Amino acid sequence: MPATAKAAVFFGPGKPFEIREVPVPEVEPEGVLIRVTHANICGSDLHFWRGDAPLRLPDDGWIFGHEMTGRVARLGGKVKTDSLGRPLREGDRVAYTYFYPCGRCYACVHEERAACPNKIERPLGPSAPPHLHGAFADHYYLRPGGALFAVPDVLSDEAVAGVNCALSQVFYGLHVAGVRQGDRVVIQGAGGLGIQAAAVAKDMGAETVIVIDQIPGRLELARAFGADHTINATEISSADRRVDAVKALTDGFGADVVADFVGYADVIPEGLRMLRGGGCYLEVGSISPGNVFSYDATALVRGSVRLVATSNYSPWALEQSLSFMKRNVKRFPFDRVISHVFPLERISEAFAQADWAQRGGDPAGVSRAAISM
Repeated sequence: MPATAKAAVFFGPGKPFEIREVPVPEVEPEGVLIRVTHANICGSDLHFWRGDAPLRLPDDGWIFGHEMTGRVARLGGKVKTDSLGRPLREGDRVAYTYFYPCGRCYACVHEERAACPNKIERPLGPSAPPHLHGAFADHYYLRPGGALFAVPDVLSDEAVAGVNCALSQVFYGLHVAGVRQGDRVVIQGAGGLGIQAAAVAKDMGAETVIVIDQIPGRLELARAFGADHTINATEISSADRRVDAVKALTDGFGADVVADFVGYADVIPEGLRMLRGGGCYLEVGSISPGNVFSYDATALVRGSVRLVATSNYSPWALEQSLSFMKRNVKRFPFDRVISHVFPLERISEAFAQADWAQRGGDPAGVSRAAISM
């Protein structure tokens, strides 16, 4: 094993990443060292990079990123199988969680580990063991307790890299929202999560999936991922008209489930108005502090509305996401979710490319960058 790994270290918004050599830790009996092959730049990563989500960084920086996949580089002495009990060997391709529920809090005891307040630690610098804390490095250390699953041969690393965040988060969120056979589902936002949410909703049996965004290229991709109808928020510029459009597409009743994957609070009141009586609103996109909205609580009561929010997921969602991709590998164009791939040494350029909003728009429609190791 190499004594060091190559990592991109982040020192704060507006500063370029620095490529550093970081110690490779000794692998604990229940730990796994993974050779990262592919890592995506998630929307939440852009928030940190821009400074939208303020953080107190260690003096020696931070290795972050979480959407990733790779191959087993070294197994701890007690690790013989993946989390489903299937034999696991060094060199095998794996997908794995990036957060660690503590197992000893109120949420964990009540089997709600996705809600564990301790599952994601504050940023740790590369000098803090086990050193390899994030995706933007050529190795990652999966600590004891982390879930990992063998990757089916039919899936490429490029397709699988986002499974442990975007796809599993979508899968878990729609499950919590209670999507059922025959439901009408509205997806607000056709970014990486929203596009995959359209496909997952169709796979779960939704009769009608409606996707709302303002970028034509994203809406076109949403249709390729199963959307039955799309609404261009620029062409239908008022919230009232968009609500009317959803009602017209749902026989006047409204949607059974509306899900926010935008991350801007202004869309929430609009989405709540799109629900049928007794419908469920799913909030996933808001991760930055201060994302405040106003709504008439009486309308929630009179409409018998359920409002749920999810952060991360239970490990079963990762396993089910891999199964979903395997059975739909020819149905949905998973390879189109990522538009640009950069080597680790060009990670600063990759972030600039991914941040289409600061560039004044994305003429290609979808701009999502990834790092290939």
